[in-house]
Order: sequence, then structure tokens, then C-alpha cells
Amino acid sequence: MRVWRGAVYLLGSLATGIATLLALPLLCFPRLARPWAEWHRDRAGWLLGKPLAVRPALPATERGAWADAATPRDLLWLPVHAVTGVVLGLPALLCVGNVVVAAIATPLWWAFALEDRPRLFIDIPVTGWATALTLGPLQILLLAALAYLAFPPIARAHARICLAVLSHSAAEALADRVAVLTRTRADVLDAHGAELRRIERDLHDGTQARLVAIAMRLAVARQALSDDPRDEQFLAGLLRDAHEGTEEAMTELRDVIRTVYPPILADRGLAGALTAVTTRCGVPTRLDVGDLDRVPAAMEAVVYFAVAEALTNVARHSHATAAGVRVSRTADRLSVGITDNGSGGADHRLGTGIAGIRRRVLALDGTVDVDSPAGGPTTITLELPCGW
Repeated sequence: MRVWRGAVYLLGSLATGIATLLALPLLCFPRLARPWAEWHRDRAGWLLGKPLAVRPALPATERGAWADAATPRDLLWLPVHAVTGVVLGLPALLCVGNVVVAAIATPLWWAFALEDRPRLFIDIPVTGWATALTLGPLQILLLAALAYLAFPPIARAHARICLAVLSHSAAEALADRVAVLTRTRADVLDAHGAELRRIERDLHDGTQARLVAIAMRLAVARQALSDDPRDEQFLAGLLRDAHEGTEEAMTELRDVIRTVYPPILADRGLAGALTAVTTRCGVPTRLDVGDLDRVPAAMEAVVYFAVAEALTNVARHSHATAAGVRVSRTADRLSVGITDNGSGGADHRLGTGIAGIRRRVLALDGTVDVDSPAGGPTTITLELPCGW
């Protein structure tokens, strides 16, 4: 398998190296060089078994595209690939071509004209069955051994050259990381401010208003009790309204508290809280929670709210008949997968709650991946670091 992967990679590199050489004047523009370079990065990652993060898109303006930090690397890759693709791919072509000649043309030597009969790689003409049946298989065996030994390391060498040219330097990677953290911190601050405003509004317009009404009813009841103690029916009605208002205010207050930090997490832990969420979901949901060990409280809250929001979306928008939640931990990474068999098409730009999930997860230096093609199914994968 490694030999075939190496052969396909090297032959592809030869073809694209020649194409790069021929189209070099056209490719020397950032908007053409970037997708060409990205495609080669993907090929290199496929060969090395190393999934690569997608680089940021080019700025919208032409000036911004030329000023992008990755543009010089994209342009440098063009001549580098034109040289390395041809130099490293040509031996693979010669090797494969000679194998084909030995395997196909040599047994049919008698069908060729005398001057067109095939020659083996050591320039021995095939003039009889003895040569065809002995030196032909010997050539295939030698070339197969050469391919087995040489193709994988040569292909990996080209792939590493590709990644070395197109990958960020340590300073650029650090700068990108700082930019991401700065952006996510700004998002967190905005989300935190919005959450505080929402809590203040809920308390001011809801709970506080009800408590004021209760206080007024109790004041009237007290006045009625002092002025006319015989009016028991009027007093009972005021006290009943005050009691009902108190219950409603307490319910609203519990709802507000639950949005700050769900009490169920403190009472039952993450597994118990997720069990409650999946049980309440309007769509039958299967829950699979592995051995999580100790998870930081902030991480538990993010997972809880993310799963709750995702399942709410499933029940409201997906038309799904089944859903699943899987939570597992590997070393210092916490993985959460939410799936459903609904109609798909989930997009954070449509205000379906995925944007809120993304902000919460990015705030803890995590990642969110949404796979939701039209027609479904939908899979939301969260990865969170829990080693701190």
C-alpha cells in the first residue's frame, strides 16, 4: 500500500510539476497560487497521514492579497515544485514505464517488426522466447524491489519539502495564535457583556417587577387588615395574589440562576446533567458518556450549554427522528459529538444557535466542526482542552 501511495504521489507530482512549469506566468498571482498551493498541501498531508488546518482565506482586496503573509510562500512553491516534482517524479515514471514494457510488450515481442521490438532496461533486445521469459520477469522483480525501497521515502521527502515551504514559520504561527486568542477574547467579552445585560434585564423587568407587585399587594393587605378586619374575602384575595406572585417570581429567579451556572451540574455532575438534557429533548436521543475523570467546572458548563443548545436546534429545526450525544476524553482533550438524522443545512450564519456554541467553545481554546450537508445528517464535533 505504501508503494502504491508513493507511486501515485510521485507520478502526480511529475504531472503537476510540468503543468506548473508551463503555467508559471499565469500562476504568479496570489488568487491563483493560493488554491494551487493548498491542493499540494492537502496531497502532502494525505501522504504523510497528517491532517492540516486550512489556512485563512486571502483578503478581499488585491493589495491585501499581495500583502498576505502566506503569499510569498505560495509564490516560492511554484518554482520549487516545478523542479522537485519533475526531478523526483521522473525516476518513478521510468520505473513504472519499464515495468509496463516488461510485463506487456516483452511477451508480445514477436508481434513487432524487427526494428521495433522492445528492449529491456539494460538495452538487451528481445529477440527470442528465452530472453522474454527470463530477463523480462527479472526486470520486473528488480524494478518492483527498487520501487518498494525507493518510492515511499522519495514521496515523503517531496511531501516534507512541500510542507516546509508552505507552512508557517514559528514566529508566524505564534502571531496567528495571538490573533486567534485576541479575537476569541473579544468575542468572549462581548458575549459576557451581552449575558450580563440579559440577566440584568430579566431581573429588572421580570423578577423585580413581580416582587414590587407582591410588596404592593402585601401593603394593601396590611392596610385592609388594619382598617377593616371584617373584610376577610378581600384580604384573602390579596394574599392569594401575593402568594402566586411569589411563586412566579421564584420560578423566574431559578431560571435566571440556571442560565448563569446550572445547579444540576453541581448536584449530578456532567453525566447526570447531560442525561437530564437528553431526556427532556423532544427527539429520542442516545447518550454515550465515557470515563471523563475530573473536568473543570468551566468546561462542564460549556459542554452542558452546547449540548442543550444543539438538541434544542434538533428539536426545533431539523425534523429529525433520532439524535445522539457522545462525550469522551483522550488524555487532555475532551471530545463531544452531537448527531441527528434530520434535514441538515445547519449554518451558524442563520442564527440557529451554533454561533453561540462556537463562541463558548473558542473562549476555552477549543474547536468546533459542523458537518451538515443539505438533506442531512448533521454532526457537530467539539474539541476542548481539559488539561488545565
